[in-house]
Amino acid sequence: MPTTTVLIIPALNEEAVIGLTLQRIPQNLFSTIIVADNGSTDRTVAVARQHGAQVVSIPERGYGAACLAAMQHLPSDCDALVFLQADLSETPEEAQQLLAPIYDGRADLVLGSRTMGNAAEGALLPHQVFGNWLATRLIRLLYGYRYTDLGPFRAIRRDALFRLRMRDRNYGWTIEMQVRALEEGLRILEVPVSYKVRVAGENKVSGNLRVSILAGWKIISTVFRLWLRRRRTASTSESLRSSSRP
Repeated sequence: MPTTTVLIIPALNEEAVIGLTLQRIPQNLFSTIIVADNGSTDRTVAVARQHGAQVVSIPERGYGAACLAAMQHLPSDCDALVFLQADLSETPEEAQQLLAPIYDGRADLVLGSRTMGNAAEGALLPHQVFGNWLATRLIRLLYGYRYTDLGPFRAIRRDALFRLRMRDRNYGWTIEMQVRALEEGLRILEVPVSYKVRVAGENKVSGNLRVSILAGWKIISTVFRLWLRRRRTASTSESLRSSSRP
């Protein structure tokens, strides 16, 4: 059973909201809160530190780059991690619902599903809904597993996360984790969570159609890349077994 849990919050120019988010973090739930700053040009770093967060700075832009940088600063006794967005679109208090199945030994990866839960009107834009549907349908077609969402609010055991050997440094991070979790045979669970329109600041992806299209392309291409790699690995293994037979 995990005893030490870390919260990771990637952030880029979230001065207007990061303090509000950190104020909402449940007391005594996390031993460490890491804000992974993606090269903010405003006071995100200063505000995060004022609210007691440990700040890890990574000037390279990209959600995955921020998460990977934060992972390099986990305390040695960390057993589980939660990933939360900085903009209060997610409900920090619901982190306990994500962690409970891990504490109980029922799951290695717990995903907060916005489609199973309560998404406020306008929180998920039409192109997000379509992209989410397309990506989860593709995973079901290629891997036979039915996800309901690609939401970034999630909890995972530390040992399970490092088994995944995450590499993606931008938009493909969340789906890479979900596909690799299937490939590694992790125990996966989805739980309903709330989702709201961000409190303040700019939507870096969903609020920009061009960036949303690029993100969608990266997500779909990541699924195919991982699937093709898996097929090649399986084919090579079969060839080696065949060549070793008398």
